[in-house]
Amino acid sequence: MARGGWYQFRRDGDYHANAPEVWRALHKVTQGGGTEEYRAYSSLVHDRPPTALRDLLEFASDRPPVDVDRVEPVEQVTRRFQTGAMSLGALGPEVHEDVARAMNRLGGRSNTGEGGEDPQRFAPDGDKRDANSAVKQIASGRFGVTPAYLAGADELEIKMAQGSKPGEGGQLPGHKVSEYIAGLRHVMPGTPLISPPPHHDIYSIEDIAQLIYDLKMVNPRARVCVKLVASEGIGTIAAGVTKAYADVIQISGTDGGTGASPLSSIKYAGNPWELGLAETQQTLVMNGLRGRVTLSTDGGLHTGRDVVVAALLGAEQYGFGTTAMIALGCKMARQCHLNTCPVGIATQREDLRKKYFGTPEMLIDFLSHVAQEVREILAGLGYERLEEVIGRADLLRQLPSGEADRWRGVDLSKIITPASSGSDEPTHAIQDRNDRPGTALDDRILEDLDSAWEDGAPFRGSYQIYNTDRTVGGRIGGRIARTHGDAGLPEGSIKLHFRGSAGQSFGSWIVPGIRLRLVGEANDYVAKGMAGGEISIRSPGESGFVAHDSTLVGNTVLYGATGGSLFIAGCAGERFAVRNSGARAVVEGVGDHACEYMTGGVVVILGDTGRNFGAGMSNGVAFILDEHGTLPSRVNPELVGWERVTEAADIELLTALIRRHRERTGSRRARQILANWADVLPKFRKVAPKSALSEDGPMTVVRRHLERMQQAARPRARRTSRTEPTRRGPTSLPEGRRDRSGAGEARSV
Repeated sequence: MARGGWYQFRRDGDYHANAPEVWRALHKVTQGGGTEEYRAYSSLVHDRPPTALRDLLEFASDRPPVDVDRVEPVEQVTRRFQTGAMSLGALGPEVHEDVARAMNRLGGRSNTGEGGEDPQRFAPDGDKRDANSAVKQIASGRFGVTPAYLAGADELEIKMAQGSKPGEGGQLPGHKVSEYIAGLRHVMPGTPLISPPPHHDIYSIEDIAQLIYDLKMVNPRARVCVKLVASEGIGTIAAGVTKAYADVIQISGTDGGTGASPLSSIKYAGNPWELGLAETQQTLVMNGLRGRVTLSTDGGLHTGRDVVVAALLGAEQYGFGTTAMIALGCKMARQCHLNTCPVGIATQREDLRKKYFGTPEMLIDFLSHVAQEVREILAGLGYERLEEVIGRADLLRQLPSGEADRWRGVDLSKIITPASSGSDEPTHAIQDRNDRPGTALDDRILEDLDSAWEDGAPFRGSYQIYNTDRTVGGRIGGRIARTHGDAGLPEGSIKLHFRGSAGQSFGSWIVPGIRLRLVGEANDYVAKGMAGGEISIRSPGESGFVAHDSTLVGNTVLYGATGGSLFIAGCAGERFAVRNSGARAVVEGVGDHACEYMTGGVVVILGDTGRNFGAGMSNGVAFILDEHGTLPSRVNPELVGWERVTEAADIELLTALIRRHRERTGSRRARQILANWADVLPKFRKVAPKSALSEDGPMTVVRRHLERMQQAARPRARRTSRTEPTRRGPTSLPEGRRDRSGAGEARSV
């Protein structure tokens, strides 16, 4: 029985958009070909049997053609091009870097994907700055997301879903997690890496708004993009995202490749980008929001014609993923997930990577031909600039179908209905940024810091904080990281004391050298993405609370942290330390789903835990005080196990962390435990992944953190003279609550 070629291409089987004749024709273009070779490739795509919705459309101009010399140059068109979000891990380092180099030279944008990036590519003194990806992605796994990574971007993309498999998380097989990839992602080599479908800090449109705010705090220069997938109702979501102050909305379609997609998803998940883009365009125009945001789309784009159709439906930026890989030598072997790519593109094996023969010039040549085709189509339509046709769906009409055509009955009239319908509302972006008005408490603190964030001179400041003060510390961390990287400043350089009720994301994105102390309470997302430094939180002495029975911080604390220490003299909400990959924390009780997807770090819990503890935990260690013997019923046993704390190194680290907790917070709970250590120690349990328990993995983590704590205790050379006096906050500031600008009241220590 014939196999048909539904998934894998078969001669005389089902048609594939990237069939061998197509990718071979594209290879001829990028491997020494010219205009004639590109036209041959373009004709193969345009003359194919109707495969995508745009194949059922044709151009219908409202004016006579113009000479192509009057159309904007290729260099202006390529600035609107970008490449798909393909991670360093899915791709080999050489390919990932060449894509970035090509797009930087074209004036376009490459995207890191969700695996982070080599600091040498974005650090100010990095030796691979020419390969810095302009767009850096933040996915649910938060792999490789550090303050320096965020500070090195021109655009930050929040990946809500993937066009080719919406509703499913990303996955990198363990055999592709080499030592190099593991270092970038802050995990152990060989660990299968999963990005769960939801972001753990996004459960509503308000949460998206908060993450957008967080990212604009850590890098105020970068635009923030939200990646959505084509689906019914996407227009409503896009309107909410625009109101949440996103600068760019990415609409991803079902077509396009992914190296880790189930076979069922390849064919049955996702929708064409034409549907999602048209709905988004029409909804935003209808609600008077279109001028505030830039629209981008991708998903199987091949030629200049695809670009112009996307522009007419409302997009201003255009992404190439699979075709970009083909331009660099991909032969569509469909072995990306197996780490056996025959041309060295989608593999981490060094022997196969040597077979990669691509160059940035190959991708530049391809996209330059695409841009030239865009110019020729614009000339035929009678327009001189691509911007003039953005949102002009009235320049499209549906091709007629015959009785024998399988697409008969398909009605695309709603897609090509003009969004403006005679109104004066803009049909494309008229502003570069969509920023929230007002200033933040961090702006006032940075004024007080003067140059301390740059030269590491000691600074002490004390500030009143309110629940409207969000992401406090994030802009300071980003400013330091942009100059000094994730290494930050010497330990304890900047000490900031706060009193009050902190808003969301307190202490997010801080780096070594920053120490935050809060007397009060904090909302959700404390210490999100912290890379170093220290945060301590305790209730006021006059509160009368029993600290270890009281919740002092909200949900999703320490999400995606890669370093630093957190001490909470009270309890935390749900999803504590999700995706922690390097931070140390002591807390006196947690809710459900703690330490989920944790890949590193150490967590000490001096009290009860909620359900589903350690689900998906692949590395790291947790020490839990199980006074009532309930831990076995709270732990998710699928991946983790538990045992008594008996190893000398375990006891040393556990004791050191509890003592530090007592010193930093004055915790009564910690004092009681240390005073009765001999009786309490047998009640502690060490929780770690089962595989790590059998391979001595937890001891590696324990020793590493012991060494880090010992190093932190030793003085580190400052970048300024030892005799320079400590700078302090202002001594005369207005009394009372802060004004509407958002800056907090401050006083000297």
